[in-house]
Amino acid sequence: MHETRTPLDETDRRLLAALQRDSQITNDALGSQLNLSPSQAGRRRQRLEAQGYVLGYGARLDPEALDLAVQAFVQVQLSTHGPEQGKSVTRLIETRREIVSAWTLTGEADYLLRVYCEDLGALNRLIHEVLLPHPAVARVQSQIVMDQPKRDTGLPV
Repeated sequence: MHETRTPLDETDRRLLAALQRDSQITNDALGSQLNLSPSQAGRRRQRLEAQGYVLGYGARLDPEALDLAVQAFVQVQLSTHGPEQGKSVTRLIETRREIVSAWTLTGEADYLLRVYCEDLGALNRLIHEVLLPHPAVARVQSQIVMDQPKRDTGLPV
């Protein structure tokens, strides 16, 4: 459980922005950027982590270097909308490595899935052998990403 969140000041926001740019930044470098001592920067970082502003750290990997040539967004529409159907689809989504993120939506589609596959055949198998056969799924629509002019960025802090 996280500590009670205190309101962010401008230095906290600058610290969070710096962590989004480089999660491995040292307290020395962080302190230098924020005009704080390394220990002050470290304490602020620890407080923001403890209060749940920072959810975790990770590396951004190059999909092409990992032979993941196809990125797609897949919309899934359910046939029925009971709690069990939603739980069942969520369990399915959680088991599939190629589904890297998922959202529930308002509108025609119930889920939006972001997927990375090694090729179009793998995307086809995901749609036709995994998603469409699921008893709660009525319809699937996919959009293949041609280019990504703006890469994923950090949150606007």
